[in-house]
Amino acid sequence: MKAVVIKKFGDPEGLAVVDLPAPDPAPGQVRIATEAIGVGGVDAVIRRGTLAAHGFREGHLLGSEVAGRVTAVGEGVDASWTGRPVWAFTGLAGGYAEQAVAAVEDVLPLPDGLAGADAVTLGGSGVVAHFALDRARFAPGEALLVRGAAGSIGITAVQLAARVGAGAVAVTTSSAARGARLRDLGATHVLDRSGEDGGPGAPSGFDVVIDVVGGPRLPDFLERLHPNGRFVAVGVVGGQPPEDFGMRLIDAFRKSLSFATFSSDTVPVPERQAVRSSQFAEAAHGDLRTVIHEVLPLDQAVQAHQKMDAGEVFGRIVLVP
Repeated sequence: MKAVVIKKFGDPEGLAVVDLPAPDPAPGQVRIATEAIGVGGVDAVIRRGTLAAHGFREGHLLGSEVAGRVTAVGEGVDASWTGRPVWAFTGLAGGYAEQAVAAVEDVLPLPDGLAGADAVTLGGSGVVAHFALDRARFAPGEALLVRGAAGSIGITAVQLAARVGAGAVAVTTSSAARGARLRDLGATHVLDRSGEDGGPGAPSGFDVVIDVVGGPRLPDFLERLHPNGRFVAVGVVGGQPPEDFGMRLIDAFRKSLSFATFSSDTVPVPERQAVRSSQFAEAAHGDLRTVIHEVLPLDQAVQAHQKMDAGEVFGRIVLVP
């Protein structure tokens, strides 16, 4: 089967298409003939070598979520899964391939009306957006800033916050055109990447910041929090923050600010799947919107990552075998 692996950490050109044996499902797993493969920010972070200290090595097969049809089941898995259209979380490996395996508890049937490309645009990101807002104790009437809102996590967070009655939903983005699209999804104020230039009436501070970007400017956004404000970092697509960023929290001691990281890995699988199933149903009925930037062939994974690195992507790129 065709698969995409990291031949060399760093730029997208370090990715390569290779031929690998199709994986056999282990006990408790299913094998899926992939029809849609999500390209996420974490894939780029792994590709750059940022997480090499956490066990990722060159030769790694990228990809964490796929949609397709179950072609085989492992020992202990109900045979009725065979042939069903599904979405699956493959961990942090194995998705950029014509065949992928996943633990059956990380697999969901696709509802009628939801295409595989939409499922891999929402499946991982929707859960992150939901639980990040939940962990931040975001409440109706509060002001939210989504930093890096043009990706699938940010797009979903904007929609979720808007529909619960946020006092303001501000976003950072790189252009007026992107800002207009985010307003259409529920944003009330559009800021530049520095968090400024929001125009008349833009909030001067926020109760909650959901940050997908990280990077060297993260501490500047801590200063945008109101007293008792909560900052939740859900990604580091812009790189690691400064090592001493916690000093900003100490300097603002009297504001009682909170900083947290969030990974959906800390949410029990049944809770993740319940939220995901609900969001899939909403998307199938048009109540939650997915945004697909582009659909590319699997062997154009390099181009997909080049577009991500260049900041061209609004929503998610989907690969198809």
